Amino acid sequence: MRPSGTNRQPFGGKAGLAAATIVLAGFAVAGCETSDVDTRFATTIEAEQGSEENIASLSNVIRANPQDPNGYNVRGSAFGRAGRYEDALRDFDRAIQINPRFHEAYANRALIYRNMGDLGRAAEDYDRAIRLNPRYDAAYIGRGELYRRAGRVTEAFNDFQKAIQLDTTDPRAFFRRGLIYQTRGQHDFAIDDFSTAISLQPSAPEPYNGRGLSYMALGQTDNAFDDFNYALRLDERIAESWANQALVYEKRGELDKAKKSYLRALQLDGEYEPARSGLARVGG
Repeated sequence: MRPSGTNRQPFGGKAGLAAATIVLAGFAVAGCETSDVDTRFATTIEAEQGSEENIASLSNVIRANPQDPNGYNVRGSAFGRAGRYEDALRDFDRAIQINPRFHEAYANRALIYRNMGDLGRAAEDYDRAIRLNPRYDAAYIGRGELYRRAGRVTEAFNDFQKAIQLDTTDPRAFFRRGLIYQTRGQHDFAIDDFSTAISLQPSAPEPYNGRGLSYMALGQTDNAFDDFNYALRLDERIAESWANQALVYEKRGELDKAKKSYLRALQLDGEYEPARSGLARVGG
């Protein structure tokens, strides 16, 4: 039975990150190749919040209450969700101008800076948010991801750990700490963290892929196969899930099935290296 739970922030996104590598039974196995899982901001943002209708409604709220920083913060998040980063920055700037101690706005602005590639300003804003509210879990999670991207794994781990110690219910903290455990070869701990992420957001395929790879590393192929297949049932558009499924077929010697799954992964992402190398191994 799959763990149940409430929907939390999505893991999905577009920008692929460097994957962990697990050496397993002669195969080079890509670790869970995480997406830009912070693109949904430090507050929970549903898909429709980036719509023109919602932005127009928020603009009416701001016109009625032009000195309320919360309106700018919410609309800035909606602009960000819609990919309108410059508009988002203006709103977060205005929210902070009205209330210089608005820690949520600093964290949200940090995410916009990160998505724009300005990692220095992103780090500064996460630091400000944490100074203003040392118990703000979203800022630790965001800053931890900056550290992880920069290869500062110990600092990243400490930030995810801090968020978890603050009793966060954000699945990203557990998912990302699990990825670090995975790169360290601590697969039992990784599985526990991926399972917690799943319980908090059972509709996200990424933790299933992560947990499946740790199951593979421990030789629990059937459990891994279940997780990879479940990730595919959740979303068939993720190349990693197909490549992971193919890996199990390959390990079982079912090379025709492996070839089909690797090919499907490459149809979705022609540059996905684990699928390219896997297909070469099975004679594609």
